[in-house]
Amino acid sequence: MVGVIQRSDSDGLVSERARLRMVEQLAHQGIDSELVLGAMKKVPRHLFVEQGLASRAYEDVALPIGHGQTISRPSTVARMLWLLAESVRPQEVRKLRALEIGTGCGYQATVMARLFADVVSVERVHWLHELAKVNVRPFRLPNLRLIFGDGTAGVTAGAPYDVVISAAASESISKDWLRQMAVGGRLVAPVKAPDSDMQTLHVVDRVSPDEWSLTVLDPVRFVPLRAGVAR
Repeated sequence: MVGVIQRSDSDGLVSERARLRMVEQLAHQGIDSELVLGAMKKVPRHLFVEQGLASRAYEDVALPIGHGQTISRPSTVARMLWLLAESVRPQEVRKLRALEIGTGCGYQATVMARLFADVVSVERVHWLHELAKVNVRPFRLPNLRLIFGDGTAGVTAGAPYDVVISAAASESISKDWLRQMAVGGRLVAPVKAPDSDMQTLHVVDRVSPDEWSLTVLDPVRFVPLRAGVAR
């Protein structure tokens, strides 16, 4: 059984004003996509964290969701989605099909469903998959599909994807993810250096059926990506 307490957005724990303030801070940090900011404005982050942490939901911090897993910082979510959205013209963003590797508690997947046309999100840890299903159900998002499975293999049935995002760091970009990208598509993922604990954000663009380009950005910190599934 998933131990989660459902709360309404009007329960007094966290106000809409706090969420708007969070979005304003993201804009000050350079997130200039109105679509990304608008999507984050619509999703109450405090509904995806434990009740005891709800008062911190709109701080720019990663918060634990149990078993060593975390919900990413709002600025991290916003920046990665901004990197995906900027790959196309603003009027095209809502037409994109997206793949998320690592559903976690379901927060980022819910934001993505407010931003993109269709979202497939895969989670390898069964209890997290079940938690995410409980968390996203009240939002009634017909364009969001949650999958329990090995994220390193992507989700072939939904391919090709215009955008791919990973919420966990691997030592290399999965070849399955690359194959499942549409031509013209973009992937954003943290990657761990093989000889150290350092992670950097990688942006991959598929420029042709047989060619991908790579841009390496700044250091980041994510939980490690693991293969297989866990009950």
